[in-house]
Amino acid sequence: MARITEDTRNRNEASIRAAMDRLLTGDLPPGSKCDIKTLADQAGVSRTAFYPKKNRDGTTRPGPYQHLGEEFERRLRTLQEAGQLTDPRAAQIERLKAQVAELKERVARRDEALAELTGFKTLAISRLAAQHAEIERLRTQATAVGNVRSLPASRSGTAP
Repeated sequence: MARITEDTRNRNEASIRAAMDRLLTGDLPPGSKCDIKTLADQAGVSRTAFYPKKNRDGTTRPGPYQHLGEEFERRLRTLQEAGQLTDPRAAQIERLKAQVAELKERVARRDEALAELTGFKTLAISRLAAQHAEIERLRTQATAVGNVRSLPASRSGTAP
């Protein structure tokens, strides 16, 4: 692979720094993340230039733009620790996590209210059934004794 000139290296570094600034301010292309891959794509350089290389003898040497990749990751981590998420997808994930937690809380409250209402309904139905049984018992008792008279129904349809 041919070596690049000092002028090309300087232009690439300027392009990487400009792309780094754009990405860290949240100006991400659609569907991208705030990472080295997107940085390389936006700067127009190979992603492998940000990683260490191996010499033929097995020793490692820094990649041509590895220092910029490390600077990018350090700045990104600093922003994230400060609470300034630059990745809209990460912000969306955080927002959705908060929304899920709130919805779980609402569902738990609704389940509790539903259990309370179910208990109330069961109690009300059992009381109504007991009252109905008592009314039936009293009616049967009244007809068996024979000393109770039925009142005549009102003729006009209104109460006396």
